[in-house]
Amino acid sequence: MGGAGILLLLLAGAGTGVAWSPPKAKCPPRCSCSKDSTLCEGSSELPESFSATLLSLSLIKMGVSQLKAGSFMKIPSLHLLLFTSNTFSVIEDDAFIGLSYLRYLFIEDNKIGSISKNALRGLRSLTHLSLANNHLEALPRFLFRDLETLTHVDLRGNPFQCDCRVLWLLQWMPTVNASVGLGACAGPSALARMQLNHLDPKKFKCRATELSWLQTVGESALSVESFSYQGEPHVILAQPFAGRCLILVWDYSLQRFRPEEEVSAPSVVSCKPLVLGPHLFILAARLWGGSQLWSRSSPDLRLAPIQVLAPQRLLRPNDAELLWLDGQPCFVVADASKAGSTTLLCRDGPGFYPRQSLHAWHRDTDAEALELDGRPHLLLASASQRPVLFHWFGGHFERRTDIPEAEDVYATKHFQAGGDVFLCLTRYIGDSMVMRWDGSMFRLLQQLPSRGSHVFQPLLIARDQLAILGSDFAFSQVFRLEPDKGILEPLQELGPPALVAPRAFAQVMVAGRRFLFAACFKGPTQIYQHHELDLSA
Repeated sequence: MGGAGILLLLLAGAGTGVAWSPPKAKCPPRCSCSKDSTLCEGSSELPESFSATLLSLSLIKMGVSQLKAGSFMKIPSLHLLLFTSNTFSVIEDDAFIGLSYLRYLFIEDNKIGSISKNALRGLRSLTHLSLANNHLEALPRFLFRDLETLTHVDLRGNPFQCDCRVLWLLQWMPTVNASVGLGACAGPSALARMQLNHLDPKKFKCRATELSWLQTVGESALSVESFSYQGEPHVILAQPFAGRCLILVWDYSLQRFRPEEEVSAPSVVSCKPLVLGPHLFILAARLWGGSQLWSRSSPDLRLAPIQVLAPQRLLRPNDAELLWLDGQPCFVVADASKAGSTTLLCRDGPGFYPRQSLHAWHRDTDAEALELDGRPHLLLASASQRPVLFHWFGGHFERRTDIPEAEDVYATKHFQAGGDVFLCLTRYIGDSMVMRWDGSMFRLLQQLPSRGSHVFQPLLIARDQLAILGSDFAFSQVFRLEPDKGILEPLQELGPPALVAPRAFAQVMVAGRRFLFAACFKGPTQIYQHHELDLSA
């Protein structure tokens, strides 16, 4: 009966000269009862027959194994609830639902090893909470959600494991106007006996990255690039055996990537996109038949060939890169033939024409455009000598230096982190390398074993600077740059399915989701989805 109903009965009784009082409940077995309080000891189950106006309940040495949902629905008037020296080990969700007037909850000296995240739901008047001296190694995140009236919390005497599971607790404490007693860590061994309130939340590393398989694109590929056109992300694959550059887009209905258009390009090794407003260019670098430039002047048109590129110079292209020089877009195509030469092609009117020949006779396998000291640079790797660094000066590239201790480098890729420029150098057999620019040259920072590697590609995905070292003979390895150490640390292997002769990687973001493409020469292209895992949850 609600308070208003009781008040009406009292008023009615006053009119007749008879005072009303609620029926007196029988004191449960193994309990001692007074008007407002009850103490129960040694019972094998929770008593049920309590006074509807009970304010204080103490339960001691009970034989109950767990506190289930709604255990105290019949006594909503409670202001204080105490458990001590009991055997129960689990507190379920909504165990205290209905106790909206409860101010003091003491669950001390029990054997509790697990408490559900919604166990305290509904305790909107709670001011004092104690979970002291139990067997709790961690507390679930959001355990104290909506407990806005808390002023005192006691968690001491629990064997807390001071790993990522306590991070949320350390972050929660400064946000509340409550006195919190935490106690000491029981583990891990490096933190044993350290007070929890002495831990620095900033030193916890509780975010993990995972790449999980999503989709397979049937044909093999030598290169993959992502680009944005008309506000939508696109991906283009160079598929030599299918003889095409294949453009993929995201299908929002099927939630997977689908073909949008293809460019005929037999023996293609690289498909390089360039977007200039509504205009889309595709450079198709081909081993035989001449490299071509394709163009689409507006989104409602299809791509069409407009130019054969430098047929006398590009005899055996192996790589193509896009770069901007003096405000103009240019392509550089690395040529691996002995009679050809790596060529810089810049826009002039409707097409792209040779601006400079570079590094003739050296059988270049890779070109990498980068910026150093505020100026454009170009790094060429070749089969005949160490990688050579060129810088843009006076309208053309000039040789600046080579990279010492870098023999037999097949390809190079760079990335930036913390204001520094890093270089990933791929070696087929031996050790691939990570180098850092010191202002005058690249110096060795780290070596990683290569087993049939043609690609060592850095990628910035979300907040993670990753680098993927492909392998023709084993699983490809994903590394992540650790800012504190300044080196790459192993993150995971890619697969299953295993990548068969990976040659290039690219990432693309669609509708808030991040995907990794792995182009493989002897197998299908694989697509992975990037996940961020919160280990403190």
